Amino acid sequence: MRQKKVSKFVYWTPRMVSIIFIAFLALMSLDVFSPGLSFWQIVQGLFMHNIPVFILIAVLWISWKYEIVGGIAFILAGIVYIILLSMNKQFQWYMLAWAIQISGIAFFIGILFLMNWFRKKK
Repeated sequence: MRQKKVSKFVYWTPRMVSIIFIAFLALMSLDVFSPGLSFWQIVQGLFMHNIPVFILIAVLWISWKYEIVGGIAFILAGIVYIILLSMNKQFQWYMLAWAIQISGIAFFIGILFLMNWFRKKK
C-alpha cells in the first residue's frame, strides 16, 4: 500500500507542479498591458511573452507519457533561462537570484520527471 502511494506521488507531482509553473509563467506575461498600446501591440507582446509557455505546454504534453523528455527538457529550460538572462546587456548579479528562483522550479520538475522515468525503468 505504501509503495502505491509513493508511486502515485512520484507520478502526479511533476505533472501538477509543471501545470502550476506554466500558469505562473503565463501570468507574468500580463505585464504587457500598458496604456497607450494598441490592440495589436498587446497581442504581439502577449504572443512573444508566451512563447516559452507554448513550448513548455508541448513538452508537458509529450512528457506525460515519456518522462525522460520532461526530465531533460525542463532541466534544459532552466539552464537556457540562466544563460539568456546572463547574456543580457543590462545583467546585474542580483538578477541571478531571480533566475535561480525560476530555473530552480524547472530543475525540480525535471528531476521529478527523471525520478519517475527511473522508477518505471526498473
